[in-house]
Amino acid sequence: MFCIEMGSSVNRIFIQIKKIIMILGICTGCLVLAACNGKDAGQESMALQETGKIQNTEMQQKSEDAGGRIENTEAERGTETQKKTAEMNAKKATQQTEEKSGQDHTKDDGKDRTDEKNGAYILARPSKNGALSVNGTQLVDESGQAAQLRGISTHGIAWFPDYVNQDALKQLGSDFGANLFRIAMYTDESGGYCTDGDQEKLKKLVEDGVKYAKAADMYVIVDWHILHDGNPLTHKDQALQFFAEITEKLKDEKHVLYEICNEPNGSTSWADVRSYAKEVIPVIRKNVPDAVVLVGTPTWSQEIDKPQNDPISGYGNIMYTLHFYAATHKDDLRSRMVSAIEAGTPVFVSEFGLCDASGTGDNDLTQAQNWIDIMDQYGISYAVWSLCNKNETSALIASSCQKTSGFTQDDLSESGKWIYDMLHKKGGVTGISPEGSTEDQQKSADSQTTEQSQSQNMTGKDVGQEGLQIDGNSEIQNMSNGDLEVEAKVINSWESDGKKFYQYQLTITNTGTEMITAWEIPLTFSDDITLSDSWNGEYQADGKKLTIHSKDYNGRIDPGESATDVGFIISAAGSLNLQQE
Repeated sequence: MFCIEMGSSVNRIFIQIKKIIMILGICTGCLVLAACNGKDAGQESMALQETGKIQNTEMQQKSEDAGGRIENTEAERGTETQKKTAEMNAKKATQQTEEKSGQDHTKDDGKDRTDEKNGAYILARPSKNGALSVNGTQLVDESGQAAQLRGISTHGIAWFPDYVNQDALKQLGSDFGANLFRIAMYTDESGGYCTDGDQEKLKKLVEDGVKYAKAADMYVIVDWHILHDGNPLTHKDQALQFFAEITEKLKDEKHVLYEICNEPNGSTSWADVRSYAKEVIPVIRKNVPDAVVLVGTPTWSQEIDKPQNDPISGYGNIMYTLHFYAATHKDDLRSRMVSAIEAGTPVFVSEFGLCDASGTGDNDLTQAQNWIDIMDQYGISYAVWSLCNKNETSALIASSCQKTSGFTQDDLSESGKWIYDMLHKKGGVTGISPEGSTEDQQKSADSQTTEQSQSQNMTGKDVGQEGLQIDGNSEIQNMSNGDLEVEAKVINSWESDGKKFYQYQLTITNTGTEMITAWEIPLTFSDDITLSDSWNGEYQADGKKLTIHSKDYNGRIDPGESATDVGFIISAAGSLNLQQE
């Protein structure tokens, strides 16, 4: 019995050994197959990478052969070389970061990211894409994906403060599909930060706008909006103080970009702008070392070719701004922009409009679409002028609308409807109905204020895009009309569609000893004029003569006091002079 049991035990042991050998054989086979597959996959990956390098080289060669020249508007919209160049830049920016991180467009927490896209470019959102930076000519998100911002600028917040509110920004970010909000703070005009404006109130509006943009998941530009001051060096000391203070307060906000000089103009040179930037940027970098900084260019931010030969060195995350108004700026300026990008200049269109440079002429929607197409091809970020109900073509809200949020389609101007459709198509949003929701209607009704209705009469359009000297006429003239001393100052001038436009600003002073309750100013010019726009007065143009009557709110002028912020835009067939009576 012992022998039988022993034999059975040996047999069981033998069977177990056979099983172990079989299992080991199977595992060994799996390891061999895995190694072979891994080798094949690695070879395939290397082959794909090599193919990608060859394709990139071919695309780069084609781009260089193209030379970046736009022959006509149809070529701008359809040129395959430009499209491939733009796609290559976007892929290159993303590929460089992927090679470093080994990640596939995911956040650090490993969760999948579902980004909205416009072609090859991410429509970035702060909650998903984090802090932005500049890679070559391209704006990129925190993981290196090529990103694009598309949004809306305020008008001057001193004049239209009520549009800086949470409900409005929430609607821009959701219903409109905008991912950018620009806060325009004028510096030199009436109510400006560096003149007679309430600095604390203006800074509070900026801080509120930054907060509201964050809640709406939008990026935001803090815009030091020079215009009438012309040269950014004029108020450099106050700019240094402002940016030191505002960046200290906003240093933990990763969704903020800083625009340090809106539209340098007049005799301002690129050397002036560069000198100013070299002083302001270190102040910003002290508190926000990695924030994107936007630098304006001469001639109302049109000389985008200047930085490519003399860039601001020593700092990263710098972009240069270009501004256009579609009915005035066409093929030439678009070609200049494309050439600058292909020469390596990072371009940001921080302001544009659909109409002419005066802000009051007809929209040119064909040219506007040409601009949008080329900006989208190259992933250029842009902000449209402006969120307000001022009675001018460029305003996005109809002048009859007193709402400051909860807008319906019927509340939008022609410009507003076009911009809404353009942003909405690619923004991945549901949009607004003609009537709006009940909640929106209630909010918009609650947001109406007496300040808003008064602010419609305030000046402040960014006019003056093509600099033009007044032939034979001083930029400032003084004249008398009884007890009234009138200072007439030409603050902007340009040429459009064969006409010459002039923007005047008047200061009317009571030099007498008694209070004036109403006033009338007759002005005579050297040629027949056409009145394009006006503010803070009742205007009548007849041939060469322009007559201005006071409004009920600015007719009273005490002795020694002045009525300011009275102005107009006129055009003529040729050069124009203001004649002394």
